Formats: sequence, structure tokens, C-alpha cells
Amino acid sequence: MEYAIAALAVIPGALLAYIALIAVSALFVDGKRIYATNSRYYRFLLESSTACAFFIMRVKIHVTGLEKVPVDARFLLASNHRSNFDPLVTWHVLRGRDVAFISKQDNFKVPVFGRLIRRCGFLPIDRSSPRSSMETVNMAADMMKKDIVSFGVYPEGTRSKTCELLPLHNGIFTLAHKATSPVVVVTLRGTELIHKQYIRRRTDVYFDVVDVIPADEAKKMRTNDIGARVASDFEKNLQG
Repeated sequence: MEYAIAALAVIPGALLAYIALIAVSALFVDGKRIYATNSRYYRFLLESSTACAFFIMRVKIHVTGLEKVPVDARFLLASNHRSNFDPLVTWHVLRGRDVAFISKQDNFKVPVFGRLIRRCGFLPIDRSSPRSSMETVNMAADMMKKDIVSFGVYPEGTRSKTCELLPLHNGIFTLAHKATSPVVVVTLRGTELIHKQYIRRRTDVYFDVVDVIPADEAKKMRTNDIGARVASDFEKNLQG
């Protein structure tokens, strides 16, 4: 009993030390620089802190189709978008696969967190500038071809507050062409409930890998055709 009490007494101090480590580590990241690399140290901080957060918030993730995800090639992951927790769930489920995201610029301004994702190869995109957006896509393709990270994108462009699928922006699938990569299609359900239920009750989240378009097949398809297939996959799995 004494050992158990002593162990419980140590936990708060260890947690505070861990939080301090993350905060101090973030100070060594240039908040204005784009890093075309994936730091193992910062990736560890990102993934471990996410795991701790989901444990504390009582998030239970149910996963299907994980065996479909390529293990010997970088890939473009396309998912529906319901919540700000979607990318966290994705890199938590695919920890060890080095998934980064092309994300809106505001996410990189979030204290501490924004600096961690910079060092993990995440790329900001300026949606108001087609030229800048294409430069981001080209950089992402180069990183995939160099086997640095795989990339996740949300073809809807923004999260759906009603959980109904929004029209897809098919131009993002140009990345699959430029990187000659497979397209992994994922659906997420339940993430929209996390902010309403965390701590006081468990939230069940469902992460399903529903389809993989092989690289050679995606290369022959127009971006609109890839988008149509992804949209069909989304609809079938989310309505099932």
C-alpha cells in the first residue's frame, strides 16, 4: 500500500516535468521557418503527448482496415473532416508511419503545438494564393519522394460542422500524381463529440481505412476521377 501511495504521489510531478520538457523544447523551434524534415525527437513528443491527452480525455479509438495501409511506400491520406481532433486521431492511429499534414496557417500559430508540428514536417498552406498553394504541394511531393513523411489532407477543404460531406476540392490529388504515391482513403466518425464529452464520459471514435488506390492506378486517373472515387468511398462508409 505504501508503495502504491508513493507511486501516485510521483505521477503529478512527472506529468508537470513532461509538460515543461515539451514547452522548453518548443522554444528551440523557429516559429517562422518551414522545416522539410521530420525530427524523431519532436515526433516522439507529438505522439506521446497525444496519447496522454486521449487517455486523460477518455477517447477510445476503434480502428478497422489498418492492414491496408502501405508499409513500404509513402502515401497520400485523404479523410473526411468533422473536428479539430481529426489529425490528432490520425497521427495517433498511424504512429510510427510519420504522417504529416498540409494544414491552414493558423494551426502553426498555436502555442507550443504549432512549433511541434513544424518540426515533424507539417506544411502550412495559403489557400488564398494558388501559386503559393502549388509551391506547398510541390514541397510535399518532394518530401514524399525523399521518404521523409507521408501526407494527410482533407479534400473538403474545411471541417463540416454538420457532419455532412462537403464538396471535395480535387486539385489536392495533384500531390498523388507528383509524388507517384498511393491514395489511402480514411473515414472518421465520432471526433465531433470529443470536445463535448471529454473527461466526464468516454468518447468512441471510429477510424476506418476503406480504400487504397495504388500508385500506378492513381497516376493514370485524372484528379477529378480520384476525387469522385474518394467521395464515393466516404459516402458508402459513412452511411453504412
